[in-house]
Amino acid sequence: MSDPLLHFGATVQCMHVGLAQPTATSQRVQVANQPIVTQVHAYAITGCALTGTPNPPCATAQWAVAATRVQSDGAFVLLKNSEAKCVPTGTGLNILVTQPRVEGA
Repeated sequence: MSDPLLHFGATVQCMHVGLAQPTATSQRVQVANQPIVTQVHAYAITGCALTGTPNPPCATAQWAVAATRVQSDGAFVLLKNSEAKCVPTGTGLNILVTQPRVEGA
């Protein structure tokens, strides 16, 4: 089953509504006039609602599940159904909006 590719302009949030943005992109492939993101690209998170010592806010996220057939720059591309784990909370990311035209598996 295929899903839309994740691109730089996609709306991604941590489970606590913090905005997640890629720290780098794959410049070789673009969709919707924006570069796509691969599994090796970490995400930085700002505005996580968790605060305090026992519950520090989400700071970064690394992708655990990506496409299994489509690669760019030698790394698997991210899809709308990809899964990530936030550090230090261990929660996931929500992919809310992405481009609808280009899909991968």
